[in-house]
Formats: sequence, structure tokens, C-alpha cells
Amino acid sequence: MSGDRPTATARPARAAVPGPRHAAARPRRGGFVARAFGVTAVLSAAGSGLGLLRDLLLARYFGATRGTDAFLVAWTVPETAAPLLIEDAMAFLMVPAFSLALVLREERPHGPDPVRQLVRATLPWLLLALCTLTLAAAVGAGPLVHLLAPGLADPALAVTCTRITALTVLPFGVVGYLCSMLRAHHRFTAPAGIYVAYNLGILAVLLGGHALLGVRSAALGVTCGSLLMAGLLLGPVRWILPGARRRISPGLPPGGAPTTARTPESPERVQHGDDPGARPDGCPTPRADPAGSAGRTRAARRTARPARGAAAGGLVLIPLAMLPVAAFTLTRQAQVFVERYLGSGLPPGTISHLNYAAKVSQLAMTAGILIVTVTFPLVARALAAGDLAAARDRVEKDLGQAAAVVLLGTAFLMACAPSVVALLFQRGAFGAHDTAATAEVIRVYSFGLPAQALIGVMVRPFFSLRPVVRRAGDPEPAGLRPLDWYPVAAMAVGLLVTAGVGLAATPRYGALGLAAGNAAGITAAAVLLFRGLLLRGIALRLSRVLGGQARLLAAAVGAAAAGAVAASGPSAPLPATLLGGLTVVLVFAGLGTVLGAPEVRDPVRALLRAAGPVTQAAERKPHGR
Repeated sequence: MSGDRPTATARPARAAVPGPRHAAARPRRGGFVARAFGVTAVLSAAGSGLGLLRDLLLARYFGATRGTDAFLVAWTVPETAAPLLIEDAMAFLMVPAFSLALVLREERPHGPDPVRQLVRATLPWLLLALCTLTLAAAVGAGPLVHLLAPGLADPALAVTCTRITALTVLPFGVVGYLCSMLRAHHRFTAPAGIYVAYNLGILAVLLGGHALLGVRSAALGVTCGSLLMAGLLLGPVRWILPGARRRISPGLPPGGAPTTARTPESPERVQHGDDPGARPDGCPTPRADPAGSAGRTRAARRTARPARGAAAGGLVLIPLAMLPVAAFTLTRQAQVFVERYLGSGLPPGTISHLNYAAKVSQLAMTAGILIVTVTFPLVARALAAGDLAAARDRVEKDLGQAAAVVLLGTAFLMACAPSVVALLFQRGAFGAHDTAATAEVIRVYSFGLPAQALIGVMVRPFFSLRPVVRRAGDPEPAGLRPLDWYPVAAMAVGLLVTAGVGLAATPRYGALGLAAGNAAGITAAAVLLFRGLLLRGIALRLSRVLGGQARLLAAAVGAAAAGAVAASGPSAPLPATLLGGLTVVLVFAGLGTVLGAPEVRDPVRALLRAAGPVTQAAERKPHGR
């Protein structure tokens, strides 16, 4: 195992890059993360809000019936395709790949563009695979439905909806690929808006066709929304991957540095980031005076012409690296398969209750996952450059920030689940019985939310250390090593725990037994993956990480208890939710500050400073001076 650990000195030294390119980037890093997170948070919150409205309309129009159960079984296809092709596997593969290409572009500005060559080498094969998967899912809808939910009350409707939702596989794959490219270039606005477009497409078809098509309108909306997602990204990709071949500077000989100042580019190209030689942070690459000699110009172009073979663009594909990533994502998603399989034998509506509870619970994870989405390219770039210390610091910070956000949301759901479900869903075909059943499932699901968030943080650097491409000059890997499969093994153990607890508890507790199995399985997987990250070479400081998690957990427990007491007073759902939520936030902020959790203490101090002048004595008091 120890032989799999990378070290900061394992990679050969590389040619120095001109100083201004890095010196200008460092002071911008904190502001970049804040701005990127702000844009991503706003658009993702809008997408989540529209997704919640989508679920509200599903509950209002169709309730929790055999029809919604059939649609949700069909929705398993896009639910599986989304993490595999958009959120997890594709990002784990292609963000590090594009990050390495960008590092190579900076190190060799005189050569052919590695980003364009990476696209030529990967995109055609991806499209072929996506078309094959789409056709297979549509043709095999009948056996697939029987495999997922053999006890379903209306399998014919599920097969029809599955054939419709199978068409999402192709656009989802394109969306994931383009999102990875944009995020590696530090372009986050368009990727953050994809779920806005997705849910708008679903809502439009659902509102217009629910009376005529029934629950099939939701399936058609899913397909239309996936096409809108892909269309949204085509324009932004055009600016970072222009059609023209990247120009070679006459004054930039092979292996040399710029000799003169860069000549001005047209305002349009600079404004839109369409400069093919631009740095990923948006600053232009220095170019030489075009008045160089014709001989040097021809020599530079001959040097920049792609060579045949592996070293054509400085990057070599490692196809086997895709297998552990895909297997991990499918194993993680298999928890949903277990729920649908066991839930199909329970009374009609059980799968729907589980779905509504999962959608509400996952809202608590949104902001935590957003943090990782923004910082993942930073971790990937640090690992691509061999800077393990910077990657470790970023991962430790991400673990604390994601846990703080998710534990706050978990405390709120524990305290206010009944009033939240009543406020959101209890209308139309969704009655009081459905509200009580869904709220109970939410509270059990919430035990596993922190583990889900931590897995999202830890698995990204794990797979970044084994990207799908390598430098042409690096030694060729000997194939997949046992440690490459560690996340798959961790999730497999978690899946066995999920299935075991579900089989043991479902006959007596029904949907609550399934939710308990989900929480237990994902928590077991998170513990194992934490150990695997240490084996992989990310030397996390255990006392710092575990101590920070313990402080945040203590604050969340106290906030949940206080919030539950506050929410039990009002009888109406809106006052109960507001009072309970406010209590949770205040108690969590107070306990987190007192316990010394920096993820809570620092924002609280910032808010106090923004609210009014703080005296110097008050500034020193929390430090005990």
C-alpha cells in the first residue's frame, strides 16, 4: 500500500514558468473562490428552488400513488445518469484531465494547445458510448423495470416512462463533459445554471400536459430539460475553445520566455476570454512583438506542429483509470436501487414518500456540495502540479466548511421536519397521512447527510491523484493498482450495510427501515473512505479534522434539541418552521462560537463587524487577551 502514496518529490522538476503568470494569480485566489461560490450558490439555489417546485407540483397533481411510483422507477435512469455523467464520475475524470492540460499549456506556451487535443481524443468516443447507452436503456426498458421494482403495481406505465427518460443519457453526458471543461477553466456561471434550465423544462411540460398525459408529462419534461441543459453550455464553451488553431507567438521560441511586451488584443477577445493563450484565471498570456524575423516565425510554427504518437500534445490517455470512477459512482447510486427494489413490495406510495423525503433532505447538502464544486479545480490543479501540501490544506478546509453547512441543515430538518413537509407538500392529493410518513423518513435520512457530504469532499482528491490522462514524459503506469479500487470497495461495504439493515428492518418498520439502512450504509462508507484518503497520500492532520468535526456535531445536536422545542409550540406549519429554524440557527451559531469551531466562529465575527463598530476590547476578548 505504501508504494501507492505519491510524494511531492516523485515528479521530475519542470521548466520554470515566467513569474508574473503565477504571482498575479496568488493574491486573487481568495476573492476568486468567494465570487465563484457566490455565483454558484445563487444559481444552484434557484435550480433547487425550481426542483422543489417540480416536486410540489408532482405531489399536488398525482400525490403518492401507484402512478407516481411508476414514474419514480423510470426516473431511476436520469437519477443514475446524473451522478455518473454530470455530478460525480465525469467530473472526477475530466476536471483533473482538463486541469492537467491547462498546467501543460502554461508550461509549454509555444506548443499545440493540450486542451484542444484532449477534446479531440476523448469527445468522439464519449459520444459513441453515450449513444449506445441511450439505445440500450430505451430498448431494454421492460427488463430494467422488472429488475428495479419487481413488485410494482403498474409496470406498463413504468416501462413507457423509462423509454422516455432513457433519452436523457446522451444530453446528460454532453453536459457533464462541457461542465468539467468550463470548471477547469474557472468558468462557473453556466455550469451552475444547468439545473435551472433542467427544471424549467420539466415545469413547462408538466404544467402544460399533466391533464392530458398524466404522469407521462413529467417523464417528457425530464427529457426536454436535459436538452435545455446542453444548449445552455454551448455558448460559454465557444469562448474557451475557439475554432481557430491557437496562434504561436513569433517572439516565443521553443523553451524560451517572451522577449517583449504583449501587443494589445481586440477588446472583444479579451472581454469574453476568447484568447486561446489566456490563462485559466482570465489574465492574458504575454505575447511577443509580431515584428520578429520570418525565419524565427517558421521555426516556431514547425516546432508547434503536432507530432505523431503519444507526445503529440504532451498528454496520453489512460482509459483504465475510468473504470474505478464509474464503478464507484454506480455502487454509490445502487443505494437507490436497493430502496426501490425493497420499497416496491411495500404498500403503494412508499417509494413516493421515500422520494419526497430524499429531495427535501438533499436540500441541506446543496450549499456544502457547492463549496466542493468551486474548490475542486483548485485541488486538481494543485495535485497536477505535485503540490500535496496545498491540496491537503484545501481538503481539510473543505471538510470543515461542508460539515458546518450540512450539519446546520441536518439540525433544522431534525427539529422542523413535520412543519416543513406540511408547509411544502400538504395540499391537493397529498394528505396528512403522507405528511406524517414523509416527515418520519426525513428525520431518519438526516442521520446520513453529514456522511454524504464528507464523501463528496474526500472522493474528489482521491481520484484526482489518478487522472484519466498523464503527461507524455511521465513513466507509463503499470495498470490499475489495488488502492485505485478502494472507494469502490468502501461503497460496496456501505451497500452491503444498506441492504442488510433494510432487509432486517423493512418487514417491521417499512419505509423507516429503508431510510435507516441508507443512513447506516453511507456512514460506514464515509469512515472507510477517510482511511483510504490517508493511504492515497493526502496526509490529513487527524487531530485537527476530527476535533473540528466533533465541535460542529456538538453544536448541531444542541441546535436540533432547542429547535424541536421551539417548533412544537405553534400549531400552524409556517410559524412553527420559522420559529424552529431561527432557534436552530442562533443556537448553532452560539454553540459553534463557544466551542471554537472556526467554520462558525469566523462568519459570526464577520457578521458582528458588519452590523456595527466593534471596539478593540471586544475584538481581543474572544482570544482571552
